[in-house]
Amino acid sequence: MADIQEHKAALAKYTSSINDAALAGMAKTYALVLNNADARHVACTDASEKETVRQNFLKKKLGLTNSDADLDAAIEAVCLKMKEDRLKSRLVFYYLLAEQYKLLGNFVK
Repeated sequence: MADIQEHKAALAKYTSSINDAALAGMAKTYALVLNNADARHVACTDASEKETVRQNFLKKKLGLTNSDADLDAAIEAVCLKMKEDRLKSRLVFYYLLAEQYKLLGNFVK
């Protein structure tokens, strides 16, 4: 698993209050994904990638029932926020989405 401090440093560029327990929980939950070179980053230019984030993370993992348009807008907002990062860390991306929906507690064990 990648060093949690690396993820924390990357996340600090986008949020002022980092929930260490939630970040650690997310890192544990997504350890296999983070160790896969093809999956550790989110490609905002790929429509199927954004659909995967919507379906698998927002709907399945967070249990959101918002409209697809609302969820897609949230994904676009994070893409815009992270636009300066060529490689968008999936962990940071997911953290920002969970933070936006006030669901970081889902990852605190």
